[in-house]
Order: sequence, then structure tokens, then C-alpha cells
Amino acid sequence: MLTRFANPQRFIRLASWLAPVLGISAGVALALGIWQSFASPPDAEHGETVRIMYVHVPAAWSAMAAYTGIAVASLISFVWRHPLADIGARSLALPGAAMTALSLVTGSLWGKADWGTYWQWDGRMTSVLILLFIYIGYMAIWQVVDDRKRAARLAAITAMIGWINIPIIKFSVDWWNSLHQDATVSSPGAPGLPPEFLAPLMTMALAYTLLLAWFVMRGMQAEVAAMRRARRPAPVATATIEAI
Repeated sequence: MLTRFANPQRFIRLASWLAPVLGISAGVALALGIWQSFASPPDAEHGETVRIMYVHVPAAWSAMAAYTGIAVASLISFVWRHPLADIGARSLALPGAAMTALSLVTGSLWGKADWGTYWQWDGRMTSVLILLFIYIGYMAIWQVVDDRKRAARLAAITAMIGWINIPIIKFSVDWWNSLHQDATVSSPGAPGLPPEFLAPLMTMALAYTLLLAWFVMRGMQAEVAAMRRARRPAPVATATIEAI
């Protein structure tokens, strides 16, 4: 399976129909999720601010999923030299960083409404901020290092080491005192959410996942197409001699 789509031509054929499907599905899921978010009732404790959860939580999940994808693609590139692995990892970086920034902004808004402050240097907030810096550092390596092979190796090593931060984010609320509540949905034995809150949250999570996949597919399409154009031989110049 790893080698099946290593051929850029085969990947282009796959992406030509998969990207529109992902884009349309993401749009439908996002529209449904937004409708469900506004139709859901206010929370007894948090009131109307509970609606921030429908943006914040899927953004945080997507940020960690995107970085995990980068780390896995970097491992494949580092070990097996898969020709599309680096492209996939790079295509995940920008949308993953955007999701991380969105989770930080919406988390700050939630914190102000719920805790009375936009920011606290607790384990969860600090580790997510570090994740944003790792994203920025990963993207900077590709921009600063001119040699493509060297950049790929450095970026892959950075991505794999940086993945250590993902379980830190996940378990930070268990390891340290935190303003964040314990896991409500994602951990075994978690108390869960009432259906009227869980349904829009899951729909938005699906929408974010599809949107992230669409961004990655489109980014890979664009880069593969650019590489193919760069490898085409330049047209031979011809001179026309006109009779005088």
C-alpha cells in the first residue's frame, strides 16, 4: 500500500476525483455542524459559551491529528524514502498550524468566559503553544535549507522528535494541575456528553477532518504538478532566417 501511490501519475489520478469528493463532503458536514451548533441548547453551567466547544475541540483534535500525520509521513520518508511522503508531510503543516492557532484563540475565549482569564500557563495551554512553535519550526526548515534532500532529513527528524509533545498535550490534564476539565469523550471510561451536545461536536469533528484531508490533497496535487512541470525539458529555441 505504501508503494502503490508512490508513482506521481497514479497519485494524480487518485487525487483528481478524491479531492472534489473530500471538498464537497467537508462543505456539507460543516454546514450541518454549524446548524446543529446553533440549534443545540445552552449548557446549564456554561450557557451560550458552550458553542465555542464546537469550534475549539475539533480544532485541537485536528491539530494533533495533522501533526501525527506529519510524524508518520516523516518516518516513512526517513526509512523508506517514499517519494510522496515529504510532500504529504509538508501539505499537512500549514493547515495543522492553522488548526493549532484556532484552538489557542478559541481556547482563550473559552477561558475568559469560564475562568475569567484569557491565558494560564497550565500544562494543556503551554503544550499546545509549543505545538504551534514546532509547526512553525518545521515549516521554517523547508524554507531556510536550500538543499532539498538535507531539508527533508532535518524536517523529518524534527517532526519525529516533536511528536513527543502530542501525548504530553493529551495527558497534561492528568499529569498536572490544570484549569481544563478531564477528557469527556476521547478517553475510555469518560463520562461523555448529552446527545444534544455530542451530535454537533462529532459532526464538526468530521467536518474538520474532511476539510483537513481536502487541504492536504489539494496541497499535494499542486506540489506534484509543480515538480512535474519543473522536470520537463525546456523547449529548444529555434531561429528563423529571413531572406533579405
